[in-house]
Amino acid sequence: MAENQNRQDPLSPHMISFEQVNKWYGAYHALADVDAHVAKGEVVVVCGPSGSGKSTLIRTVNRLEEIQKGRIVFDGQDIHAPKLDLNHFRARVGFVFQSFNLFPHLSVLDNIVMAPVNVRGARRSDARVRALELLERVGLASKAGAYPGQLSGGQQQRVAIARALAMDPPAMLFDEPTSALDPEMVGEVLQVMKQLARDGMTMICVTHEMGFAREVADRVWFMDHGRLVETGTPDDFFLRPQSPRAQKFLTELRTH
Repeated sequence: MAENQNRQDPLSPHMISFEQVNKWYGAYHALADVDAHVAKGEVVVVCGPSGSGKSTLIRTVNRLEEIQKGRIVFDGQDIHAPKLDLNHFRARVGFVFQSFNLFPHLSVLDNIVMAPVNVRGARRSDARVRALELLERVGLASKAGAYPGQLSGGQQQRVAIARALAMDPPAMLFDEPTSALDPEMVGEVLQVMKQLARDGMTMICVTHEMGFAREVADRVWFMDHGRLVETGTPDDFFLRPQSPRAQKFLTELRTH
């Protein structure tokens, strides 16, 4: 049972909507008629076999991947509207990648301060105060003056989460945030993500961490061959999968 299953208001508007979304790479149909919604305050975990379209789907939300057909709405805004300022829009979408993408020549604090000052025009003093608060939140207050190369992979990923949060995004996207980490570092990153979920952050997480999905997700989306094959609560998905493909996927997981 997800610990935050009753957190969101069922009457709340959608934070993210995929409406018949399709994407091709040449002849390859990478996303096929994806129709799904994420409510405000909801945590959705996207899982499925490699090559199923999970990362492609999440990357369409901030237009790192373009779609050829359909519509995506983020916080009430059509993300393909003609007058959309793409840079400002992306600044509102918190995105955490597999690789940490920190600037190696900047301190941890400056990595976090950079976007609020340069993109939003925040005062540097205000941005520094906020950055220190966020470092406290991810358990790295003592590392403000360190450089990324002096940190472990897990610490770098937690800095990357703090950097995304510094823009006060209405939603956070995680694209396999623990897959590049040594096993002993995975837990410290998942702990930060769990706390974000408890605090009511809207989240889409592409991850292979099924324990995280069972504990934290409100809903699990299962993808295969670019299609959203099955959606359900963690209990429904893990204990009562409906589709033969999801059943096979879970059987293989348990075997490993």
